[in-house]
Amino acid sequence: MTDHFLLLAVFAFFVSLVFAVLMRDDPRAQLRLGAIMFLGFITSALVLGWLMYPLPI
Repeated sequence: MTDHFLLLAVFAFFVSLVFAVLMRDDPRAQLRLGAIMFLGFITSALVLGWLMYPLPI
């Protein structure tokens, strides 16, 4: 589990970084958007994983 979560966090970080740089010009706005996107990616992945847990394999 830890390995998957680490890969998820690294992927979310880099995707958030690229999107923030492409979408905003001001460094402060880039940081804010990147942090919001990163937290959104992590939160949505955890919630969706938790919701899918009881489904049969």
